[in-house]
Amino acid sequence: MADYKKLPLTFDPAKLQADLSKVADDEWIRHFNQGYYEGNWSVASLRSVGGHTKQIFPNHNSEEPYADTAILERCQYIREVLNEIKCGKSAVRFMLLGAGSRIREHRDYFMGVEDNCLRLHIPVVTNKDVEFYLNDQKIEMQTGELWYLDFYQKHRVENNGTEDRIHLVIDCDASDWLIDIIS
Repeated sequence: MADYKKLPLTFDPAKLQADLSKVADDEWIRHFNQGYYEGNWSVASLRSVGGHTKQIFPNHNSEEPYADTAILERCQYIREVLNEIKCGKSAVRFMLLGAGSRIREHRDYFMGVEDNCLRLHIPVVTNKDVEFYLNDQKIEMQTGELWYLDFYQKHRVENNGTEDRIHLVIDCDASDWLIDIIS
């Protein structure tokens, strides 16, 4: 399987951004791994363990099931997007990287077919000055595109722009449908 691939689905940027606007300022939580970033890296949970909006850690070993949060209930278009992706979903989050912020190089463990967890990204707000690297290769993702990236590989992001970068990040089961479109 490739380290990354733009998948054959795209979504309406204006509708994605309209749903994004339904997230209240106090629903954004700073990322828990503060050693991995500089600036503002924040998360708004749409699906989480127990359906709690303040639960931003994607605990794939939790005995408590994943559930939709109150934020997702307000986001009709995001629910339609998730229905187009034919696999089970665990964590679903908006992830914000503030203007002038960066995420240092790291790997996300327990991600892959063998772990039954693949991560997808849909840029909701981005700019030409975002630099996203996977295995030192620059990946340019445009608003509304659906991307698979193997986050077990080393990756880093810099937002050198003047506006925040926000992606919809979806952790999915490694379904036959998803593996087929990634392969």
